[in-house]
Amino acid sequence: MSQRIKVAVTGAGGRMGREVVKMVLEDPALQLAAAIYTSAGPVDAGTLVGKSDTGVIVSSNLTEALSATRPDVLVDFTTPHSAMPNTETAISFGVRPVIGTTGFTPEQIAELDKQCRDQGIGGLIAPNFSIGAILMMRFSAMAAKYFPHVEIIEYHGDQKLDAPSGTSIKTAELISEARQELRQGNPKEEEVIEGARGGYYNGFRIHSVRLPGVFAQQEVVFGAFGQTLKIRHDSHDRAGYMPGVNTAIKKIMSVTGMVYGFEHFLD
Repeated sequence: MSQRIKVAVTGAGGRMGREVVKMVLEDPALQLAAAIYTSAGPVDAGTLVGKSDTGVIVSSNLTEALSATRPDVLVDFTTPHSAMPNTETAISFGVRPVIGTTGFTPEQIAELDKQCRDQGIGGLIAPNFSIGAILMMRFSAMAAKYFPHVEIIEYHGDQKLDAPSGTSIKTAELISEARQELRQGNPKEEEVIEGARGGYYNGFRIHSVRLPGVFAQQEVVFGAFGQTLKIRHDSHDRAGYMPGVNTAIKKIMSVTGMVYGFEHFLD
């Protein structure tokens, strides 16, 4: 596109939101149109990321911000409680949502897809924007064809609101597409402590670890006779997600309907 893409960022004062604001300001192909954050007050968005004045005043009201600025894309890294109404508000204004918040149900995604198509726009819900994490998911799906016995262990900080993580659920979905449902373990197995074996998904287990000092890691463990295979991805900094968010902002301009999973943008 010859014109700059106008981007609104909700949750702009949060840890991920600040990284998005910084990335948008540093890319000459993008223009920060609006920043929405309820706790920042009417300050310039540049102050959120240590930049000089941008001319964009942080707003506490998403509807008012979208109405006043008419951006092309809304990037949302907020909370599972806020993400659905934020996404619907964006679509109602014809703004393409790029959502990094997790917690959407399949029914909600189907409804958002319909809303996007009715408006003739595209949208993206991505549990993870890290290219390394996407490769981890793809490699896991490949391995599941040959190693059907599998468990997922995901690690996040103790303040994460949802469990299991959106990344682990997406990984489980991709694995399930590549293998038949197989109920693993001893059929007479008994949990002495409830939940000890983790969450059940399509025959295998997902374990969520929540501890202070942890950022984001996931390990997919495959077992077979006489061998194990471990596929692991570690994220160390939120900036690692920004190349993916940047790609999503640009590619969503030519998409119609709601896409689930950033991997669809890497083909």
